[in-house]
Amino acid sequence: MNGSRHIQVWDNCLQMIKDVIPPAQFETWFTPIKPVSLLGNKFTIEVPSDWVREYLEEHYVSFIFKALRKEIGEDARLIYKVQMVQGSPVMEPSSNVQQPVNKPIPVPTRDISLLNPFTIPGLQKLNIDPQLNPNYNFSNFIEGECNRLGRAAGLAIAKSPGKNAFNPMFIYGGSGLGKTHLAQAIGLEIKRQYPDKIVLYVTANRFMTQYMDAVNVKNKLTDFLNFYQMIDVLILDDVQEFAEKQGTQNAYFHIFNHLQQSGKQLILTSDKAPVDLMGLEQRLLSRFKWGLVTELKAPSYATRLEILKAKSLKDGIQLPEEVLNFLASKAAGSVRELEGTLSSLIAHAILCGESITMDLAQKLTDRIVSVSAPEISIDRIQDAVCSYFGINRDTMLSKTRKREIVQARQIAMYLGRNLTKTSLAAIGAQIGGKDHATVLHACNTVSDLIETDRNFKQYVSDIEKMLKVEE
Repeated sequence: MNGSRHIQVWDNCLQMIKDVIPPAQFETWFTPIKPVSLLGNKFTIEVPSDWVREYLEEHYVSFIFKALRKEIGEDARLIYKVQMVQGSPVMEPSSNVQQPVNKPIPVPTRDISLLNPFTIPGLQKLNIDPQLNPNYNFSNFIEGECNRLGRAAGLAIAKSPGKNAFNPMFIYGGSGLGKTHLAQAIGLEIKRQYPDKIVLYVTANRFMTQYMDAVNVKNKLTDFLNFYQMIDVLILDDVQEFAEKQGTQNAYFHIFNHLQQSGKQLILTSDKAPVDLMGLEQRLLSRFKWGLVTELKAPSYATRLEILKAKSLKDGIQLPEEVLNFLASKAAGSVRELEGTLSSLIAHAILCGESITMDLAQKLTDRIVSVSAPEISIDRIQDAVCSYFGINRDTMLSKTRKREIVQARQIAMYLGRNLTKTSLAAIGAQIGGKDHATVLHACNTVSDLIETDRNFKQYVSDIEKMLKVEE
């Protein structure tokens, strides 16, 4: 060990991790960790239990390794010292689930410089890491009304990738509802049934970075396109991030066409339905609708309860039924929030040596779970707009072309687009029976006015604050 260097290295790592981890999660999972030693490239940390170690591996190990590699070097190794009982063994990161692996792709000798965004170039065989998380599988993707269609379609795709009616599969929904989990579960199931198929998961942000790198290196753009055209199953996460990125959209358009025409499987995720995506070319949007477009919704109480039971069973923790029922009713937002609430509760009990009781659950959930304001609906938005401008609902929905009434109606449409998950067509139907194009025009008009008219910007800001105030 080199003096107290391990402490400084860990402090530097924590500063980087703190920038990407929510404060409550950082406090729960990283504060109890103690740096032990730094021997060569081996960095040892002490964690309070084996369960905490497993949780860190499952959720945060990529952040830890990224920080360590920056501090120590690319060959950094992480070792855990688990302080459970005297003589606890030292443990290195491992997984109970087998990591999916793509078989190397042989390429002609003349193409050995082919750009591979996921491995070291210059090899005659490309080892393409599928970038799949083994924990995002179908066995722990709990089925409910909120995701039944998507789950069933995903299993059907896995049986016959590229040769089904769901190509492409477009999965959309709010943050934390399981889009990434479902998309990766399909990839894992395809690898299980068809080990020889080349599966690749990539985020839209990473795809954009790779595209820009290829553009900035002479003769590499063609290599970049060729690389992606070799994939059998391409999973693209968060496609909405392509908005206004014309070059990236054009590259993906050509990749999409090649794979689709070659009978390869395409899976995409987004936070909005294709019809509601802005800043993407129509030729892309039209292709997103060729196969299956499926929405993941917030889970019902019954589904939330099943998710909690499954996660607590996986973590080997026996929870009182009343605690499970309480958590299911309290954490009614996303699956991510639900699982995070349970994990924080279990972690607190382990780290503080307390039993998991209703009193503990009630005390912690008030700090962990955000108390949701009443759901913002199109009706609430219309009421707020009418109240702010001193008009009644009938007047706002009438066919009058008075400027102040038209702008009030446009603001209602704009807020409906930005504060709810309602489609543009549904917003128009509820606000004066307008069509999708009218709502889109209203949103663009309001956006332009916000940029150029200070008073108008204040109107919109005031109404947003009215809607977000807790009742």
